Amino acid sequence: MKNLFLAWPVWAVLSAAFAALTAIFAKIGVENVGSDFATFVRTIVILCAIAAILAVTGQWQSPASVSGRSYLFLVLSGLATGASWLCYFRALKLGDAARVAPIDKLSVVMVAVFAVLFLGERLTLPNWCGVALIAAGAILVAYKP
Repeated sequence: MKNLFLAWPVWAVLSAAFAALTAIFAKIGVENVGSDFATFVRTIVILCAIAAILAVTGQWQSPASVSGRSYLFLVLSGLATGASWLCYFRALKLGDAARVAPIDKLSVVMVAVFAVLFLGERLTLPNWCGVALIAAGAILVAYKP
């Protein structure tokens, strides 16, 4: 069982499951709240949860041990995450969760393209077919005649 939690696919599936719950809980939570304030509350909860995890697991590390390059890209990632959350909560406030979430998951398609363009990663033809199917599926799920 211990080895199971060392495999990335297990964590990826858990991430997907929690992301699904995030959409459902957020859609309910944003019902009578401004979307930006809802994002603020969510951010505070995440900050407290991660701080508790670091404290309990002893994973805190000295800020001086992190390189400037790492800080730069972590800050950029944080800004992108914040922008994504603000847009996501606004979309949930305005639209159906079952349609918003699939469009949000077009990030999978964008990650594949960006990884090839900026990180030099390579995808095979079957990989690209999967990316195209994800894009088509997201559009079809979000489609409202």
